[in-house]
Amino acid sequence: MVTVNKNYLKLQESYLFSNIAKKVGAFCEAYPGEKIIRLGIGDVTQPLAPVIIDSLHKAVDEMAHAETFHGYAPDLGYEFLRNAIVRHDYQSRGCQIEADEIFISDGAKSDSGNIQEIFGLDNKVAVCDPVYPVYVDTNVMAGRSGSYCEKNENFHGIIYMPCREENGFLPEFPKEVPDLIYLCFPNNPTGSAITKPELQKWVDYANLNGAVIIYDAAYEAYISEEGIPHSIFECEGARTCAIELRSFSKNAGFTGVRLGFTVISKELVRDGVRLHDLWARRHGTKFNGAPYIVQRAGEAVYSPEGQMQLKEQIAAYMCNAKVIYEGLKEAGYAVYGGVNAPYIWLKTPDSMTSWEFFDYLLEKAKVVGTPGSGFGAHGEGYFRLTAFGSYEDTKEAIDRISRL
Repeated sequence: MVTVNKNYLKLQESYLFSNIAKKVGAFCEAYPGEKIIRLGIGDVTQPLAPVIIDSLHKAVDEMAHAETFHGYAPDLGYEFLRNAIVRHDYQSRGCQIEADEIFISDGAKSDSGNIQEIFGLDNKVAVCDPVYPVYVDTNVMAGRSGSYCEKNENFHGIIYMPCREENGFLPEFPKEVPDLIYLCFPNNPTGSAITKPELQKWVDYANLNGAVIIYDAAYEAYISEEGIPHSIFECEGARTCAIELRSFSKNAGFTGVRLGFTVISKELVRDGVRLHDLWARRHGTKFNGAPYIVQRAGEAVYSPEGQMQLKEQIAAYMCNAKVIYEGLKEAGYAVYGGVNAPYIWLKTPDSMTSWEFFDYLLEKAKVVGTPGSGFGAHGEGYFRLTAFGSYEDTKEAIDRISRL
């Protein structure tokens, strides 16, 4: 008799953003013609930069000729892209990373969900709370948790590290020592950032306890302040305890193109095995590589023209973040983030729950955001807005909210 993976049955009914889509869909059906401004999901809205489009066209043309046609990509990714990544993202920042420690993929979300496969099911997992849901859900699917606790709004067997306003929405070392630690900075959803000395403490903690940090740096391009590390490998000792995930989605607008990479040092050894080798085996077995066309587009990101054009796009999104932050603050809201990240984290007013505030904004202002409780129990009472809309829509959304 066929059976199913019953770990999936532990999950909540549907993914956070699926719930939001259903609510918005029902509202649009009930009130056709209303202009809904969507500042919920972290999807970019600006078109791909001209230099990236040119690269895509050129690569497509190459595929039309036998002498320049490309089939399967190399397991780790094309050298031209891995070399560009190493030079720009790591060696330029003094990080000791080699090209064969870069694994090209179709996005950081895939990697953040798949990376847990190389670890045993008896590993204790620690996550921030609030947290990007994929970290938790994929470990639940694999069997590293118990059942869901309705009262505490979390899973038995997962170590939750509360990120509260009083500590700048940064986690503290948990009482129970974990094996796998998920960190994301600049943070989604709170928009908080971590200084290099604070991140160094986590690297030292992981090395001391034999833990592995899975570090999601998808938003590093939005860092504007000095002293905020763009990579965990800027910290001494990170090569022996950290895995880093990167994305082209938010820094280059590749949400619809799909490209990312994972960095695993050859010095990272646990249980007598190099994790680099395990990920290489998994990568080669289950993944046929990001398309040549897309990897050429990724290479264009690192060109002088690409860096200039993308800097302008990021500045536009951060202008939106400033509009949201300052507009909400002027309207009397307690607001956080929006300085080193494209996310604004705000307290819900009048003791509303996160979902009550979602419904209130949708009904009264026709604005869509993300309820903080969807990111974990400690997200209750908070709400996330993104800076990825157009300037005009962003300004109109904040004007609507301010008039409530």
